[in-house]
Amino acid sequence: MGEYEHILVKRDGDTVTITMNRAARRNSLSGEHLGELLAAFREAGESDATGIVLAGAGPVFSAGHDFGDVASRDLMGVRELLTLCTTLMRTMESVPQVVIARVHGLATAAGCQLVASCDLAVAAESAGFALPGGKGGWFCHTPAVPVARAIGRKRLMELALTGDVIDAATALDWGLVNRVVPDDSLDEAVAELLARATRGSRASKAMGKQTLYAQLDRPEADAYAIAVEVMASASQLPGAREGMAAFLEKRKPDWTD
Repeated sequence: MGEYEHILVKRDGDTVTITMNRAARRNSLSGEHLGELLAAFREAGESDATGIVLAGAGPVFSAGHDFGDVASRDLMGVRELLTLCTTLMRTMESVPQVVIARVHGLATAAGCQLVASCDLAVAAESAGFALPGGKGGWFCHTPAVPVARAIGRKRLMELALTGDVIDAATALDWGLVNRVVPDDSLDEAVAELLARATRGSRASKAMGKQTLYAQLDRPEADAYAIAVEVMASASQLPGAREGMAAFLEKRKPDWTD
């Protein structure tokens, strides 16, 4: 794993943990920090790991964009920063691994966007989520994109227009996270959900994740057109062959991928 200034990357078995490590700056996302996260996700994506955990060091998960960085940029510079941020979010969705957010403390603005862009999310009871631009001077336009797709229109409007923090229980109810657990059980709960989400054929799951994202926001007829073709093709993968053979022969499958 590469050397980084703003993040920590650790491989443990089949899991890569990427930890945002700018605690003094509340893990705010400067251009350099976003660039390192992107490089780490690309590196992990090309590895043989099966899962990626995104975490934050210090008291909060992430406070979102670094206003010091943003304020120093002209229009083209801010556009470049937001494009880099968007590339990171889309990379998290496109890597073959299962990506899970480990959320404690606050996840606000682009920090909330990170949580929504992970495949799965486990939050500590102490966690809070906000799109605070609604009560400030710079609205959360891009953070709202994946959040909208997770929680639906009216809830998005409340979050984005008020800018207020919702607690972990509300985030669970709204569909922004998968689980809420006591703070001291967070690592255990992340590992448990990730273990269940990474079983089976790796190639099959990678294709499955990418197809889910490809069809999610399309009209039903288009979604079926994509899913039928991919599912037909996937039936010929070694993993699918092995899974069906194991079922028919009443034995445990042997995943070679």
